[in-house]
Amino acid sequence: MASIHQRGDVIVSVGSKSNERGDAGPIRVSRRARRFGSITRQRLSIWLLLIGAVFFMYMTFFSVKVHFHGEKEDGMSSFFSIPKGGPQSYNITQYNRSTKGKVDHGMLSFFGVPKRGVDSNVSQRRRSPKHYPCDIDLEKSIEYILEPKDYLNFTRFELDYVEKEEESLTTSPYELKFAGHQTLEARERSFHAINQSLHCGFVKGPNGMGSTGFDLDEKDQKFMKSCIVVVSSCIFGSSDFLRRPTSKLISEYSKTHVCFVMFLDEETLQKLFSEGNVPDDRGFMGLWRIVVVKNLPFEDMRRTGKVPKLLAHRLFPSSRYSIWLDSKMRLNTDPLLILEYFLWRTKSEYSISKHYDRQCVWDEVLQNKRLNKYDPTAIDEQFKFYQSDGLTKFNASNPHTPLPSYVPEGSLIIRAHTPMSNLFSCLWFNEVDRFTSRDQLSFAYTYLKLKRTNPDRPFFLNMFKDCERRALVKLFRHREGPSPPTPP
Repeated sequence: MASIHQRGDVIVSVGSKSNERGDAGPIRVSRRARRFGSITRQRLSIWLLLIGAVFFMYMTFFSVKVHFHGEKEDGMSSFFSIPKGGPQSYNITQYNRSTKGKVDHGMLSFFGVPKRGVDSNVSQRRRSPKHYPCDIDLEKSIEYILEPKDYLNFTRFELDYVEKEEESLTTSPYELKFAGHQTLEARERSFHAINQSLHCGFVKGPNGMGSTGFDLDEKDQKFMKSCIVVVSSCIFGSSDFLRRPTSKLISEYSKTHVCFVMFLDEETLQKLFSEGNVPDDRGFMGLWRIVVVKNLPFEDMRRTGKVPKLLAHRLFPSSRYSIWLDSKMRLNTDPLLILEYFLWRTKSEYSISKHYDRQCVWDEVLQNKRLNKYDPTAIDEQFKFYQSDGLTKFNASNPHTPLPSYVPEGSLIIRAHTPMSNLFSCLWFNEVDRFTSRDQLSFAYTYLKLKRTNPDRPFFLNMFKDCERRALVKLFRHREGPSPPTPP
């Protein structure tokens, strides 16, 4: 008898010790029919793949559209049913692991799946347009420029500033206020371009009262009084990094004759120390002369930043020109070339760039409220006041519009310290103090009211393209961190 042993799929049959030939029979190995079945399934899979490929090639070449998202065409149902959640409930990204979840819109178009935003009703987050610098015709070197002899021959009058208030003119109990307690009547008179004394910050309280803020060291004040051309910026509340001007792009003459002043509070100074930024023996970090401000005049750091931004003529009383630079930007252009291009060549006394996206104050109001930039109630109060005083919507189609835009991008301001320029800066600062710290909201109103009040005294304000601003500087993001609290 033969013995049979089963080992997996192989049956081994061993012959008896004696047979017809008298010797042991050969070992015979045979497999089950399962082997033949496995080969058949492999061939069947290959044939199905080939048939599928031919099918899709046929569909492609003969322009037959395949519906994957339950669409209907000519009354015929699609191949797949629509899930309960509709087309939006399909998670397309889970089928595209090779691209880490990103959808290949070219492949979607090939299969007839509509693209987002254009060919479908699927909502898509609006992407902000990108903005780029443009070429500007700056002089090649400061050796080719010269200040025009009659450049400062603008509207002439004398301005004086309220230095101290009498207690009888203020509210009771008396409250120290950096901008003073300007009445509405005094505000109205201040818009006249005449010899006058007006509120413009740095107002001291009555005798025996403390400082109203923005206190500077005597050495710093002495240095600032010597400045004729100024480039200034500020960082308060440790809200930004220190961006040093690109030294190799600044002429040696400008490094010697232009004051580069960075205003900091003590908190920011300590933060910069911790990051390895330490002033040298003369008080410089790179080209920046560091000036520490003590006793900040406002709790709102944005409003405090408007002091050096708008009141350069008060901080630098001997200066003839100033350039304001937001702390998020690094200066990549010689300041004297900037003065020549934006002031002397255009015969302007004040230059500021147009906003890169908005022209009308109405749109700026909505954007500030939508992004919660400031208390909406305070914005509404300011806007209603301006409307009642004649502010209207910007009309780009009007060839006689007084400005090319009613919304500035105020991170770069180039100005000559003329009487009209100084008056406008004081008026603009007073609006920022009286209403919200969002200076874009008060810019057009201040300019239009000044122009309307003084029809025979022109103010030469130049609004240049935003791409030109971007050509002069390198932009960065602000330091990440909690935003300063919005005042009530």
